[in-house]
Order: sequence, then structure tokens, then C-alpha cells
Amino acid sequence: MAVVVGWLLRQTLNVKPWVSQRSVATVDGDGALQSPTVKVGLWVFLGVATSLFALLISAYHMRMMEADWVKLAVPKVLWLNTAVLILSSIAMQWTRSAAQRGQIDGVRTGLIAAGVFAFSFLAGQLWAWQQLNASGYFVAANPANAFFYLLTALHGLHLLGGLWVWGRTTIKVLRGVEVGKVRLSVELCTVYWHYLLLVWLVLFAVLLQTHT
Repeated sequence: MAVVVGWLLRQTLNVKPWVSQRSVATVDGDGALQSPTVKVGLWVFLGVATSLFALLISAYHMRMMEADWVKLAVPKVLWLNTAVLILSSIAMQWTRSAAQRGQIDGVRTGLIAAGVFAFSFLAGQLWAWQQLNASGYFVAANPANAFFYLLTALHGLHLLGGLWVWGRTTIKVLRGVEVGKVRLSVELCTVYWHYLLLVWLVLFAVLLQTHT
């Protein structure tokens, strides 16, 4: 995971999105599909992240078969958090559409809305943790508790990483940069947002099926 992240950072953080777009558009050839390096890097990262979450879910199901596994009550606030994350993904998709149409005002509004919903989701997750702690469901009290905190924390860390890229893109937009210079960044953020929503829906379904 660390190797992939390091490679992705070297390939993407120092690359100007508008340069990548121009290089793709001006390639002469036999019509073969071309993708900027940042897109390839993102999909490699998503593949590694998917493998990580899949392994953790598998370990979760195997561990719950042990006798010391005690179910915990899933906080109801997770339903609200799920709705908020869906709204964040919708806002990012709307932003992507605005960027494709060259509407900088729509991009600005969409980015802000997506960020607000994303931060609200993270705040809701922390609220869920507080509710569990107040009810006596501490991390070390039971393997089920530990897995719940691990899965939600790992997903939250991935979302924080996406918010860092979102923040850089939003700052550029607020400074008045042209739409063409952030279009690729918006597209990558949108793909990542949809991916995190899908991962969370899977995690939430797993938690609902194996908890009370």
C-alpha cells in the first residue's frame, strides 16, 4: 500500500493537470486509447485499496466465528452518515458535469457542497464513536468493537486523503483558475468519491448483517 501511494504521489502531485490533458489530446496515432499517468495511478491505487478492504472484510467474517465474539449495536447515526456521503458523491458528480460544460461557478459551488457533506460525514463517524464509548463499547473490550473502529477509521483515512486533493483543487478554483486547469482534478476526485461511497455501502451492509 505504501509503495503504491508513494509512486502515485511522485506521478501526480508534480504533474499539472492541464499539461496531462493537452498531451493526451495531441497524441497522433492509430486511435488507441490514451490515459494520463494520474488516471492510471488512481486506478492502481483503487485496486490496492480494494484488496485491502476485501482482506479486512474476510478477516472480519472469519473472526466473528470465534466464541469470544460479542455483537454490538450499530449506532443509528450511521444511517444519517450514509445519506450525507451519498449527497457528497452526488455533489461531486454535479461538479464534474459543470467542469465538462466549462461552468466555473458550478464547479465552485459543487466543490464546496461536496466538501461540506464529506466533512459532515467524518464528524458523524466521530459522533458514532462517542456514542459507542458512552455505551461501554471500547476498542479493547471485544474483537467486534475493534473491527468496527478499524474498518470505519480506515475508510475515514481514505476520505481524508481525498479531501486533501479536494482542498488543493478548491483553492485553485477560489483563486480564479480556468476550468480547463482543474477539469482533470475534478474528474479524479469524482471517481474517488464514488469509490469511497461504494466501499462504505459495502462496509455498512457487513456491519448491519453481523451486528444487532
